[in-house]
Amino acid sequence: MRGSRFVMRIQATLVVAVGCLAAACGTTTAPQPAQPGRQAQATQGAQAAQPPAASSPAPSAAPTSAAPAPTPTRTGPPKFTAKVSKVTRDQVRYSWRPGCPVPLDNLRMITMTYWGFDDKPHTGRMVVNKDATDAITTVFGRLYGWRWPIYKMEPVDAYKGDDFDSIDANNTSAFNCRAATGSSNWSQHAYGRAVDINPLQNPYVSSDGTVAHKNARRYAKRPVHEPGVINPGDRVVKAFQQVGWEWGGYWTGIKDYQHFSKSGN
Repeated sequence: MRGSRFVMRIQATLVVAVGCLAAACGTTTAPQPAQPGRQAQATQGAQAAQPPAASSPAPSAAPTSAAPAPTPTRTGPPKFTAKVSKVTRDQVRYSWRPGCPVPLDNLRMITMTYWGFDDKPHTGRMVVNKDATDAITTVFGRLYGWRWPIYKMEPVDAYKGDDFDSIDANNTSAFNCRAATGSSNWSQHAYGRAVDINPLQNPYVSSDGTVAHKNARRYAKRPVHEPGVINPGDRVVKAFQQVGWEWGGYWTGIKDYQHFSKSGN
């Protein structure tokens, strides 16, 4: 009997020991839910520990497309124009008369633009032979394109056909029924096939070096580098050469720097 009790105690002890070993060897129990108060405190602490998130900029309104600025319009000087018309008797009442070497019907009035000494465009008039209109408009169109200055452009009738007065006024002109200077022969101007350009800056110089017009004496020698001056070999001379006209500045002895003519005389 005493032996049976002893065996039963041993069995009970083994049962307790086995339960303790099971707990020590990793048998887990279900986790207990955290208390509400502590969970809230932990959450607040975690949020406080984190750095504040960078604030994103508010989305801007969609850009409105501004109307493009208008392109400025370039306003340059007017283009060169030349209008050729027949000459009436009243237009040449002083510069033409019966017996002139060119008939009235063979004269033409060119109304054309030219560039002035004031750096502005002007409209001038010139009387020439009808067979000289193409050459004159071609050359003066080039002068205008170069902004090469011309002081004045009027028919010599504005000075009652007086060549001296026209030159004294620094007037660029062509036709005038008169004899050549110092000669009894007709000038090429009497045929409408010669033109004098800026006679003040480009004077007629006698073989002895004298100049008839006092206001032109300082321009008696070439080269002179001033506006409206014609020098040997310059682009004005070349422009006339290209249409078959010659320059009086190349004459031997007498120098007529203002003068261009179809015949060279």
